[in-house]
Amino acid sequence: MCGVFGVFNSKTPAEDTFYGLYSLQHRGQEAAGIVVAEYNKIKKKTLFKQHKGMGLVAEVFRDETVFERLGGYAAIGHNRYSTTGSASSASNIQPFSLTYRSGSLAIAHNGNLTNSRTLRRELTELGVIFQASSDTEIIPHLAARSREKEPIHQLYEALLQVQGAYSMVLLANNQMIAARDPYGFRPLALGKKVDPLTGELAYIVASETCAFDIIQAEYIRDIEPGEILLIDHLAVANEKPTSLFLPPSERKARCIFEYVYFARPDSFIFKHSVDKIRRNLGKNLARESSIQHQPGEKELTVVSVPDSSNTAALGFVRESIKMERPARFEHGLIRNHYVGRTFIQPGIHSRDIKVRSKYNIVRGVLLDRPIILVDDSIVRGTTAKMLIKLIREADPKAIHLHISSPPITNPCFYGMDFPTKRQLLTHMFDSLDNDEEEIEKIREYIGVDSLKYLSMQGLMNSVPSFEGETCSYCTACFSGDYPIEVSDATTDKDEND
Repeated sequence: MCGVFGVFNSKTPAEDTFYGLYSLQHRGQEAAGIVVAEYNKIKKKTLFKQHKGMGLVAEVFRDETVFERLGGYAAIGHNRYSTTGSASSASNIQPFSLTYRSGSLAIAHNGNLTNSRTLRRELTELGVIFQASSDTEIIPHLAARSREKEPIHQLYEALLQVQGAYSMVLLANNQMIAARDPYGFRPLALGKKVDPLTGELAYIVASETCAFDIIQAEYIRDIEPGEILLIDHLAVANEKPTSLFLPPSERKARCIFEYVYFARPDSFIFKHSVDKIRRNLGKNLARESSIQHQPGEKELTVVSVPDSSNTAALGFVRESIKMERPARFEHGLIRNHYVGRTFIQPGIHSRDIKVRSKYNIVRGVLLDRPIILVDDSIVRGTTAKMLIKLIREADPKAIHLHISSPPITNPCFYGMDFPTKRQLLTHMFDSLDNDEEEIEKIREYIGVDSLKYLSMQGLMNSVPSFEGETCSYCTACFSGDYPIEVSDATTDKDEND
């Protein structure tokens, strides 16, 4: 999972992209980069300039003088999150840029290509030299080999050959192109901004709409599944970008885990409010919960694991009150916001050691109370186990862990960081006879008094439906229903973004 951002026809494209990436920081914390397009009056053509580095956006662009040399009229940016959990290398930092027979090309990509091994092997045998181990680099090489004259048609031919999940934004000479795979796995939105002084229009593309808000841009619509959108100076003048469409897929496969965990609650993802859907997850979790307030016992206290579970916990509390199951919301865990999200820290050891530095307990809230702890998911179980141990130090009467999604039982090959089954907590106990035994063993392993997962039906009841679609989501990590063949999908280190 990564964050991508692009802006066209801006007087400050690098600055706009910086703030967009800053808003998308939750989508990738390992590295960041910006490529800017500037028209060179002497050479009479568009040239690219870039700045990339390891670390958070504010760290990579700490020196404000960087922006002085990144002037231009368009830019794309990328926050990197390596989806195999391996440590990043500088060669894999996006956006990637290259010069080929049609000019200059730069690309920022979110997703995974499931046939990357085959394509990479074929291109290598044809003499293509790869500079990085990321699957993203395959796309510009395929485009460069196309005999089409226009970059958008070259990209079209390239995307006909790739399979998997991709939402991407590219600079191609004096054009910006956005593309999304026909299944629609990853989100990608189109926005616009009007300069208050000149009235000039700028177009923006971003992984999430929260990136529009920070620069006061207006959300227009989503890039549609299978759409390749072209933005150039003519599109700006006519206020009408043009599109090509790839052959449609037999179904859509929007990643349902975007709603559960990854996206920010203030974003609209797949045209719908993440906040509203997470509240629905909490409400349905409350309906399925069997925990009751006992006479003479202190009231049930709902505590969220901040920040991604806050909204689901609020939905849980509201629904529990309606069901005459008294519960109140309390901030029992305080998060240190200067520590990154543990789920996307590369390497198991760094994930372990950062739990205590990331969370602390509010002892007075937890002491001698029955706690319903709401979290969004359990992937490896490392964080959950250590977090429960930390909460036990406050001496609560009981800890009832409620998860606002079903058990994650299968690896993801489309852009999330659980690419092998053996890395999942459920794999430790999948030899048991039934799901109840498995959940009981997970409960014992984590160390809680009870464990409740949201049912698959509860999950599907929480998310919006799309008219005319019999299947709208990818639920492979929960159900094992893979929309695209994954036999060639890589699980090797450092190969995906």
